[in-house]
Amino acid sequence: MLEIIFIVEEDPEGGYSASALGHAIFTQADTLEELKMNIKDALKCHFDGLSNAKQCLRHKNS
Repeated sequence: MLEIIFIVEEDPEGGYSASALGHAIFTQADTLEELKMNIKDALKCHFDGLSNAKQCLRHKNS
């Protein structure tokens, strides 16, 4: 099982950005819900065949 951790930050100008630790994956969106969808799309683009794999996004509030 591959686990990729994203750092999610609120942008000062509005919206959110996410960058993966240890991988060149970055995305941004206006809402957290949109950001989750963009992260899934970015993972599919970065890793061929991921669309066939089980996907799970969890978040931890600090």
